Amino acid sequence: MANYTTSDIKDLRAKTGAGLMDVKKALEEAEGDFEKALEIIRLKGIKSLSKREGRSASAGLVLSSIADQGDGQVGVMVEVNSETDFVAKNEKFIDFANQVLAAAVESGANDLESLLSAPVEQGTVQDLVDSIASVIGEKIVVSKMVRLEAPVVTSYLHHSNPDLPPQVGVLVATDAAAAEVAHDVALHIAAYQPEYLSRESVPAEVVEKERHTLEELTRSEGKPEAALPKIVEGRLGGFFKENCLLDQPFAKDPKSTVGQIVDATKGQVLDFKRFHVGA
Repeated sequence: MANYTTSDIKDLRAKTGAGLMDVKKALEEAEGDFEKALEIIRLKGIKSLSKREGRSASAGLVLSSIADQGDGQVGVMVEVNSETDFVAKNEKFIDFANQVLAAAVESGANDLESLLSAPVEQGTVQDLVDSIASVIGEKIVVSKMVRLEAPVVTSYLHHSNPDLPPQVGVLVATDAAAAEVAHDVALHIAAYQPEYLSRESVPAEVVEKERHTLEELTRSEGKPEAALPKIVEGRLGGFFKENCLLDQPFAKDPKSTVGQIVDATKGQVLDFKRFHVGA
């Protein structure tokens, strides 16, 4: 029998995020040598990288960073995914995700492609992804990143499950005046999931497609043809109210819209981004 303890199994699982049976097999093969077992798991992971390409990585976490820059602030947010919640809450995976976030901040990356090619340690972020995947034994993906610059950027990270890292992340860009309500607006975005900032920011083709759908629906209900335009525009207002942040009823005071709450500060929400792990 190999010379290893329950503590060795626990430590190796914590260090690699590998499954119980994989850890035991590695320790058996290494005859209890911890470092050799670690290398066995790493090499096994490298060999299986291609096999994991078709698998789903829908667990994971969201992390963000806010820093002062010139006369304003810059906010960076990343989503890093694993296959299972077990890995998502593993300390090694969380440390890796923080390295990805740091690389996003330091490199000034503005999109996912430039982040993956950004330098970190002795290689790139993509090299780091491949390395951690080979050790952990799951498909690991950096799936999203965003960078917002504004006079003020506010971040909110939400734990959907107290046993897991943040699953929802929000960045809100405002001017200085609206900063006083930015945190509450970020909480609202996390809960209400708006798609767009305002009516004006909805792409024209999206509006036209929705209008066409509503016209067909209203006509199928037998409404008078002359009344169609007014009915459709009313229903289109409902679409905006559901999907546009500034039109939504404010979470903390549904009698007012988010836009009215922001207008009361005499400030503006300039932009926002929302990530939800796996979505």
